[in-house]
Amino acid sequence: MKGIYALVILVSEDIALAVGALGEVKFDNGLYVYVGSAQTNLEERIARHLRKTKRKFWHIDYLLDAEVVNVVKVLYKEAVKAEECRVAVELGKVGLAIEGFGSSDCHCESHLFRLPNYEFLKGYMNELSLELRQQSS
Repeated sequence: MKGIYALVILVSEDIALAVGALGEVKFDNGLYVYVGSAQTNLEERIARHLRKTKRKFWHIDYLLDAEVVNVVKVLYKEAVKAEECRVAVELGKVGLAIEGFGSSDCHCESHLFRLPNYEFLKGYMNELSLELRQQSS
């Protein structure tokens, strides 16, 4: 499968992390949504994000590696890569962008946003099946 995905992430306490070339980034406790895409092997990309042990390659890897950070929900949609940026623009309208995060290969302000909730995504994307989440543990 190919498409886009949204990771709903809970940061349970304020933290500051070194995030690759972005340098130190501060994250207030709260709910975040990260939007990404995989034009091949969408399920494998999501499963990789859900693993705690992995080589840090993308900005999101640095955030997800923190002990006080957990993915609480995963949503996805079969779509072309351009849809990833369209969703990022919509997230930017309702959330606080973490500038430059996950958007080094496009012109978006960010692909990670601090949001009060993720309810508006439920009508737009599908929730990940429990089987894939359990395979990544």
